[in-house]
Amino acid sequence: MKVNKTILLGFMFIVLAVVIFITDILNPIIRPVTYLFLMGSSKGKDIMFFGLLGLFLILSQVIDVKIDITKYLKMSIILGSVLLVLGILLEVVFRLQMGIKLNTVFCAMSNTMSSTSILHTHLLKSILGKVLTEMIGPFINSSINTGAGLYSYVPTAGFFVILLIPILFAMLVLASQRRPWFTTFLISFFSSCLIIGAIDGGMWGTPALIGILGLFLVYRNGYYLNYIAGKILKDEKLLKDNESLPPTYRNAGLSQTRYIFNRFLPYIIIILIIGLRFTIALAGAETDYYTVEIANITDDVDFGDIPIEKISNGTYHVDSSYNEMDLINDLKIPLNGKCEYYTISWNAYSYLN
Repeated sequence: MKVNKTILLGFMFIVLAVVIFITDILNPIIRPVTYLFLMGSSKGKDIMFFGLLGLFLILSQVIDVKIDITKYLKMSIILGSVLLVLGILLEVVFRLQMGIKLNTVFCAMSNTMSSTSILHTHLLKSILGKVLTEMIGPFINSSINTGAGLYSYVPTAGFFVILLIPILFAMLVLASQRRPWFTTFLISFFSSCLIIGAIDGGMWGTPALIGILGLFLVYRNGYYLNYIAGKILKDEKLLKDNESLPPTYRNAGLSQTRYIFNRFLPYIIIILIIGLRFTIALAGAETDYYTVEIANITDDVDFGDIPIEKISNGTYHVDSSYNEMDLINDLKIPLNGKCEYYTISWNAYSYLN
């Protein structure tokens, strides 16, 4: 394997991931950037992102045989989509087994609080977190939430679903081979987002949406992305390499209407998926008040300034003016060591206040 600029860049990203793991010195620089596409970002996500990005870039250069990279990219998009859908179905199965409502955030209180919901699932993350805790627990920074507290609640099917992740990883590596440098980087970036999204957030999370839709964008419009980048950067090599990968519908004799539809299909899908995400969040919102269900709560809990009203044993209401994320985080303090878990009903409208 000949060391080139792509491989060197990959090693640099892996070194950056190691630095972020060891120290927080780069957080003020890195976090504002990764926050935009990793849905809030965190130390753990930053480490995973730069580590995966570097690994994908390096592995994109290792296979020196001709393979149908377009086919593998298509297969990766299909498998990635299946994985994200299964992640949501896993949340549904989990809630049916636990007897809790679909439109709630579940917060396990084993050790550190770990939350999960259909809109932002952490069930698969908890499996990986449990493995990492067992292997390198003492070296994991306390600011990294592994989600291991959810591990005992994961349905059996989850241990089979997570096996799709290494298969998807292998397909994405094959899909990135022998491409112009610009789409190699794009596929590596979107692949890293997709893997992170499948583990942390799920189908409705920002990383997964950026990952799967970004890969689809490259699959449908990769030729044009390379062409535009080559023209802007005046990169003749990029333009020449790009000619070997024309879009599948470029000269297929399609009508003008069909051609435009194929060209802009990624954007249509993006609008539909984002619209569905917000529809589910708003339709499932409980706007009159939050319903908080607390399992096996002790009698000596002091909720402090939280405007909470006891309705029955283990059931409480909280004023709807409270921000949903603030409520989730504020409740974990008085409930630490005082209950098994708690659930909070959705209120997406609280983020508009």
